[in-house]
Amino acid sequence: MASMDESASLWALFASSFLAATLLPGGSEFVLAGVLKAYPNLYWPSLAIATAGNTLGGMSSYLIGRLLPQRGELKGLKWVQRYGSPAMLAAWVPIVGDPLCVAAGWLRTNPWLSALFMGVGKFARYLVIAAAIA
Repeated sequence: MASMDESASLWALFASSFLAATLLPGGSEFVLAGVLKAYPNLYWPSLAIATAGNTLGGMSSYLIGRLLPQRGELKGLKWVQRYGSPAMLAAWVPIVGDPLCVAAGWLRTNPWLSALFMGVGKFARYLVIAAAIA
């Protein structure tokens, strides 16, 4: 059972990773590093929570894309048109990821597959970061 400090740290990690995946700037990697340094026993829960928060944040950008009118041109559109949901593997990439998520929503890619590919890419990034810290 996680202590109150551990639980608060995991909630902060979730919030940070969620916000970092939206159009708002954020640095969830630093929060992940802090949690892992303070609580190395939370390695896998931290990765799971950071991935879940970041994926849900990315899906909120996807939802924004679904709500946009179907006219005009969006950044990342051609890449998502070409690769479909697997383009979401790159949703973690700074600057590029947010427009990809919005474009995927705008193009109405399969939301479940988009979330799956998005989660895989984001988990891989957090795993690399966590491995570098440990």
